[in-house]
Amino acid sequence: MSVIANSVSHTPFGTISVIGLGYIGLPTAAAFASRQKKVIGVDINQRAVEIINRGGVHIVEPELENLVKKAVEEGFLKAVTAPEPADAFLIAVPTPFKDGHQPDMIYVQKAVTSLAAVLKKGDLIILESTSPVGATEQMAAWLADLRPDLRFPQHDAAAPDVNIAYCPERVLPGKVMVELIKNDRVIGGMTAQCSQRASELYNIFLEGECVVTNSRTAEMCKLTENSFRDVNIAFANELSLLCDAQGINVWELIRLANRHPRVNILQPGPGVGGHCIAVDPWFIVSQHPDLARLIQTAREVNDGKPFWVVDKVKAAVADCLTATGKRAAEVKIACFGLAFKPDIDDLRESPAVHVAQLIADWHAGETWAVEPNVDHLPAALENKATLQSIENALAQADVLVMLVDHSAFKDIAGEKITQRWVVDTKGVWR
Repeated sequence: MSVIANSVSHTPFGTISVIGLGYIGLPTAAAFASRQKKVIGVDINQRAVEIINRGGVHIVEPELENLVKKAVEEGFLKAVTAPEPADAFLIAVPTPFKDGHQPDMIYVQKAVTSLAAVLKKGDLIILESTSPVGATEQMAAWLADLRPDLRFPQHDAAAPDVNIAYCPERVLPGKVMVELIKNDRVIGGMTAQCSQRASELYNIFLEGECVVTNSRTAEMCKLTENSFRDVNIAFANELSLLCDAQGINVWELIRLANRHPRVNILQPGPGVGGHCIAVDPWFIVSQHPDLARLIQTAREVNDGKPFWVVDKVKAAVADCLTATGKRAAEVKIACFGLAFKPDIDDLRESPAVHVAQLIADWHAGETWAVEPNVDHLPAALENKATLQSIENALAQADVLVMLVDHSAFKDIAGEKITQRWVVDTKGVWR
C-alpha cells in the first residue's frame, strides 16, 4: 500500500464521463464540473437527464442542486443517455443481488458494453460500483472481448492502451458533497500505472489522500468496511431482542455499557438499509459461504429484525382491539419514517419500507406512512398505504410505529403523543 499525495503532475483529462447519475454518480460529476472540467453524465433515465440539463436534480442531497445548476449554466456539465467519447470514464451504476443473494453485475456489464464503442487509446476506466472481488478484472475481460484492437492491463501491464482501476465511494448520504471531497480514496489499479492515472483523476477535486493498492484489495476493502458496520449493528439489534425478552430498556443499557472506556455499542433499529450495508456483506458471503459465518449471521439478524418489529405491532393491535372494542378494520396504524436513515429521502433497501409493507399486507385497517422527506410512496406501498402528515397521524392514528428517527419526529413534544400503543424501534419516544 502507498499514498499518492495531491502534488501529482498536472492531469491531461479534458473530458470526464460519469456513467450512472444516481446518489453517487451525479455528485461525482458535479465535483469534477465544479473544478471547471468538461463532464458528460450518462444515464438511461430520460427524465433524470432532462432534469439535469435544466440545471436541476432528481435526488435530494445538500449543496448538490446549486453545484449542478452552476455547472450546467457554465457549460461544464451535460447529461446524455448514451456514452460519448471522453478521456476518463467512471462507472457508478447499481450492483444489487439476485436470488440467493448472488451479486448481479448486469448493470456494470451494460455500462461497459455501452462505452466500449467510444473507447480510444489513452483512456482511463474506473469502476466505482460496489462489487465482488474480481469484478474489475472481469470488467477488463469484457472490454477486451469487445475491443480486441486495444491492449488492456491484463495483456500489457507496462504499457496498456487503456488503464483500468477500482475506486469505491465511501460517503454518507446527507453529507456526500463534503465527504466526496474530504475523505481519503482507496485506489485499486490493475497495475501501478493504472493506479497513478486514477489518482491523477481524483486529485482534480480530492482534498483527502489517494491510498493505492491493487484492485482485488480495493474491492474487498469496500465490502469489509460495510460488513464491519453490519456486524456491529447486528449486535445492537440482537441486544434489543434480548432486552425486550428480559424487560430491560435497551437504550438505557447501551448508555450504561458505553461508559466503559473500550465499549461503543451502536443503537438498534428496525433493521439495516441503504445501498451498501444491507447488500455488500452478501457479496463476501456469496464467494465464501463456508468461511464468512459471522458476516452471514449478522446479515440474517439484521434482515430478521423487521419481522420482529411487525410481531410487536401485531401485539399492540391485539391489545388495542381488546381495550377499545374496535374491529381490526377500524384501527389505524401510522408508520413514522420510510427512509433508510434520518433526514434523507433515500428509500433504497430500507427496513422501514419493509416493515410498513409487511404491516399493510397483514392489517385489515388503514396503514399510514409518515415521511416528510418524500412526496409519494414507493412502489412497494402503492395501493397499500397512504402518505399522511405528522399532524394527522398524531391526531387520528391508534397505533404509532417509530421506524426512522428523523429530526421532525424527535422534535415532537411528548404531550402530543397521546396514543397508548406505541412501538418505538429507535427509542425516540421512550
